[in-house]
Amino acid sequence: MVIVGGGVAGLAAAFFLRGRGAEVTVLEGSPRLGGKLAVSDVAGIAVDAGAEALLARRPEGVALITALGLADQLAFPGTTTASIWTRGTFRALPRRQFMGVPADLDEVERSGLLSPAGMAAARQDAERPATRRDGDVSVGEHVGARFGHELVDRLVDPLLGGVYAGRSDQLSFEATLPGLAEVSRRHSSLAEAAAAVLGPVASGQPVPASAPVAGGGPVSLGAGGSARSVGAPDLAPASSGAEPASPAPVFTTLAGGLGALPAALASASGAVIRTGAMVRELARTADGWQLTVGSARAPESIAADAVILALPARPASRLLSSVPGADAAMAARALAEIDYASMAIVTVAYPAAAFPAPLGGSGYLVPAVDGRPVKAVTFSTVKWPHLAARVPATGDLAAGVRAAGVRAAGNLATRDPAVGPVAAGSADTGPPLHIVRCSVGRVGEESVLQRDDRDLVALAAADLAAATGVAGTPVDSRVTRWGGGLPQYTVGHLDRVGRIRDGVGALPGLAVCGAAYDGVGIPACIASARLAADRLLAYLQSLQHLQARAATGQIRAADPSAQVSEALQPAEGTP
Repeated sequence: MVIVGGGVAGLAAAFFLRGRGAEVTVLEGSPRLGGKLAVSDVAGIAVDAGAEALLARRPEGVALITALGLADQLAFPGTTTASIWTRGTFRALPRRQFMGVPADLDEVERSGLLSPAGMAAARQDAERPATRRDGDVSVGEHVGARFGHELVDRLVDPLLGGVYAGRSDQLSFEATLPGLAEVSRRHSSLAEAAAAVLGPVASGQPVPASAPVAGGGPVSLGAGGSARSVGAPDLAPASSGAEPASPAPVFTTLAGGLGALPAALASASGAVIRTGAMVRELARTADGWQLTVGSARAPESIAADAVILALPARPASRLLSSVPGADAAMAARALAEIDYASMAIVTVAYPAAAFPAPLGGSGYLVPAVDGRPVKAVTFSTVKWPHLAARVPATGDLAAGVRAAGVRAAGNLATRDPAVGPVAAGSADTGPPLHIVRCSVGRVGEESVLQRDDRDLVALAAADLAAATGVAGTPVDSRVTRWGGGLPQYTVGHLDRVGRIRDGVGALPGLAVCGAAYDGVGIPACIASARLAADRLLAYLQSLQHLQARAATGQIRAADPSAQVSEALQPAEGTP
């Protein structure tokens, strides 16, 4: 079996196939494994450059990490509370909201996010008759019809932008918020539907809130219950030391960074792993599939009984477009309709003393209507205690930064007097250095990503200074560009995925998996990988059975794979 794509979905599929009778080869076109998972040093500290957390309350991610023997490396956030920075002020993110859809409008009013006119429009949700939906609609259209567009701009759009780098007026309500979409059919008020999804507030427990993930909670917030995007801070209840019992953590990561997960998966899978192996063509044969790998001048042909395409939608479409037949053509067309957004993560390190006050919470989001290039900020050394613990002592900090190849800006042990007095409990009690991740880029803002790394760092630093008052320049920085990194679940996404599954499901020995279908986060990708692996194992086992019968003359030997395909249809949840 050949898996095309060495991201977390492809490597997870290889892991699920281990020891189950299949010889597996993973072909990755780029020089490295991991897809959107990567880790590297900033100021001498290992910091994720892509996705930095996964949803702990969805089981697939933690279960896989446990199966790899890495459970003792799981780390949890010290805080997941966050804010929205808008109109030059930090506003508390309402806790009783579901990806920005409020369950408690009094809390929204107390936050000060909306103008009086915006609040008046939002309160009309309780008075309006049920909004009829004929087919799919955008999140912005449906939520705006209930609460007004100011709430969409100031609350919903920042959360969706943190997950998809997309726009609420384009993203599908049914695909990005399927749990809410389903429950809302039983309520005339969308606020009541959000409250039903969030569930009642238990006495003595933190108020539940949604998080900027594509899924989670008692009902999936988004498509497939996916986990963190690569750019936004987590926003969920923080445990309180005063509580007799605290809820299980919503998010988790690996102490060495989630970027360490791909290497662990590759090693444990037992598969043959090849990087720099670009698949240029996929063709159907009488016995299975043939893949053409490498350059046109020196092509290599690889035969496979079955193939998993663990690729973004566009590369998968290009490979399927060379496969004859209406089914392959239908899947290829639907895959080509899935758009992607590009973004960059600018990670900066500052002396803690450069901030005029303690950094609070895990970070903040920025509405697109405010016109800022940075859409989300994570205070990594505040959010993750294990990162803060790795910051060297003040006396060793300058040496550590120099060892990382960075020129320290002055004496890191000395505060810049222009910053003002150090707030109590900031630099004196916390780490002497803060790592901050800034997410840049949304759909329609591709031009900002055309700037060079130096300019992007300057943009991020300027926005961070405007928001927090941080003074001076970063002592270290890293720019990670994710071109075409985030699939856009735009209106009609569920129909597109249905056509992909119908087309691929009719092709014997073929499956797809990854972020393009049922969720952009790590647990959702892992779930799709297991579906793909299980389906193709069932196909191969049935194929071997038919081949054995053909060898004994019980059936004719002509194209047993087609007979297997017919036997496996229809397959529920075809990946």
